[in-house]
Amino acid sequence: MEPEQFDDLVAGAIKGLPDWVHEALDNVELFVEPEPPPGQPNLLGLYHGIPLTKRGNHYAGALPDRITLYRSTLERSARGHREHLRQLVCHTVEHELAHHFGISDDRLREIGKY
Repeated sequence: MEPEQFDDLVAGAIKGLPDWVHEALDNVELFVEPEPPPGQPNLLGLYHGIPLTKRGNHYAGALPDRITLYRSTLERSARGHREHLRQLVCHTVEHELAHHFGISDDRLREIGKY
């Protein structure tokens, strides 16, 4: 898949989020990288930042939180099925945004959303 087509899937995943999610997002950016970091070949996405639940009164001037999706891993996981890739992208965006909202992997497992 061409990078532009993948970017369109990501844009669709973001557009499909409920309005309340868009309204609650604060100081976060989403990026697409072609490959995951060395030593993490199966990583679909990664959240790096200060979750909303951990920000205090002194949170100001911080660089944006960063959500990164790894195109090669997502494409490989979809095994050439475009609809499965779309679903994986949506799930990964939602998963990483959950971390932005302060939801841990353990909690996502508890509620069946990991």
